[in-house]
Amino acid sequence: MTHPFFYIHEYNDSQKEIVLDEDTSRHVVQVLRMKEGEKLNLSDGKGSLIIAEVIDAHKKHSSVKIIDSQLTTHGSRKVTIAISLLKNTSRFEWFLEKATEIGVSEMIPLICERTERQKFRYDRMKGICISAMLQSQQTWLPVLHEPKQFNHLAIEHFENYQKFIAHCEESGQKNNLSTFQPFDHSMILIGPEGDFTKDEIELALENNFVPVSLGETRLRTETAGVVSASLLRQI
Repeated sequence: MTHPFFYIHEYNDSQKEIVLDEDTSRHVVQVLRMKEGEKLNLSDGKGSLIIAEVIDAHKKHSSVKIIDSQLTTHGSRKVTIAISLLKNTSRFEWFLEKATEIGVSEMIPLICERTERQKFRYDRMKGICISAMLQSQQTWLPVLHEPKQFNHLAIEHFENYQKFIAHCEESGQKNNLSTFQPFDHSMILIGPEGDFTKDEIELALENNFVPVSLGETRLRTETAGVVSASLLRQI
């Protein structure tokens, strides 16, 4: 993937040409100074990897013709991170960026009892995920959900999921997340700065979430999310 990498919202394999949106066209023409005949990569974030050639280098609506396209596989191991929103928005954005680079499949912002910030700018957050996908030259964009109430998510039925909850309570047995055997689809719950409440932890355990530790040190929420993502992608 040596060509510049860009995102398109929709694609079907019957297309022969694509008109790029204004932001992408501006980057192609004014930032990268690309000319007719130069090649670039495109992806719709759903596995499509498209090699295209610029046929009209217009700063607002460049056109490209498709040279080749293929559907790439996502990988057999899918990871879902359900993580509390944070008071410091930049830290949550950092988590989204890094989790996307790691290859997380799905991210669910949580509103817990101790969540301090509940404002969520979906378009901005998705844009961060798209940028991270392009930077890491991937073809699958993580599914980013609107925020969900913890109590609602904890009781949802997730068939064939390996379900974990990382919390800081010292009572009860917790194994390190790294000790578990790999599973096709794993989900982990990550709490807010003040951790989950006892009632939230009990609700999760009642619904078959397994309590786990992420190591010997206490991690920030966003760090715990990234560590969890990395471990679940590898185990």
